[in-house]
Amino acid sequence: MQTSRAVSSGAAVVVALLAGAARLPPAARAAWSQAAFDAKSMADAVKALGGSAPVESKDVVLTGPDIAENGAVVPVGCACALPGVKQLLLLVEKNPNVLSAVFDVGDSVEANFATRVKMGQSSNVYAVAMMGDGKVLYAQKEVKVTLGGCGG
Repeated sequence: MQTSRAVSSGAAVVVALLAGAARLPPAARAAWSQAAFDAKSMADAVKALGGSAPVESKDVVLTGPDIAENGAVVPVGCACALPGVKQLLLLVEKNPNVLSAVFDVGDSVEANFATRVKMGQSSNVYAVAMMGDGKVLYAQKEVKVTLGGCGG
């Protein structure tokens, strides 16, 4: 009996949290930008997120394989040691939607992230650092895919 009571109590908490989230202002519920994820180029994605023209920089680090054997799970990482990073982005140029990931960076968060992305074909991958002063810096790397992951 105690197990079902715990489950009921947990379910009630989840329902209360969801109900509370529905009362949040639209800006709080939609902290991400649909236009950025729908963008077809790096410049369009950066613009949709309020950034300026991206400039290549050695201060942004992009890690990933030269050759990905399976495009469905390509390990990539991005980092920037400069102070003032507000967001790090990962983009895949030839994917249907170029923006693959957005990481918000606060003062107490190290601007260093790793994830896996899907790639339908060989493509340039970009790591973009959006800075607090409005600058947008990026690094790029070509990743060759031998087995497609986006239906390709």
